Amino acid sequence: MDYKVTNKDEFIKLIQSELLTSAEVAEELQITRQALSSLVKRGKLLPVKEMLFLREDVAARKEAAKELQSKYRPYDE
Repeated sequence: MDYKVTNKDEFIKLIQSELLTSAEVAEELQITRQALSSLVKRGKLLPVKEMLFLREDVAARKEAAKELQSKYRPYDE
């Protein structure tokens, strides 16, 4: 994805819309902070800087988790 920012206001708007804190990621993925830390350590999610994540990376991880859940825990559906 390409991002074009020409001024500070656009930059702030971009950051607010595209970056998630670790707490927001844990909520979005419905996991604990410990589970999030494990995802980071295993390279499944890459923080942009000290537990800040791009929304598109979190969305991709959410989809991967759905696929894994349906494969390994079909009885949860």
